Amino acid sequence: MRAHPRRRPVAAALLTTVLLAGCADPAAGPAPRSPSPDSPVRLCTELISYWAEQDLTGGKWAGLDWEQKGLSNEQYALYSAIVQAARAEQRQHGTTAALELIKHRSAQDCTAARGATHSSENWRPPA
Repeated sequence: MRAHPRRRPVAAALLTTVLLAGCADPAAGPAPRSPSPDSPVRLCTELISYWAEQDLTGGKWAGLDWEQKGLSNEQYALYSAIVQAARAEQRQHGTTAALELIKHRSAQDCTAARGATHSSENWRPPA
């Protein structure tokens, strides 16, 4: 049976990836690992940074409440503190600096709080 024409580029890319993986320098050691895409820390970081950026820039959905944003109680507390700090940063150093603060603080605070999920009865890990 012939491969579907649309699947050929995907199969070729997969084969190339597998072949190149064998060419890696074993002395270099493993690549640094970031939290998995569905880890509580990563989800917390992405949620808080997204909603804080929306709030700071006046995004269309910035006015949603914490449940509509998908935040736990603890994540909402982190979000509120980060937005407050970002607004102060924005006044002093501009929007670009405030957005950088949001990214940094979201990652830092979510890591320290291990995803900040334990205070919400509503939060469920990804399926």
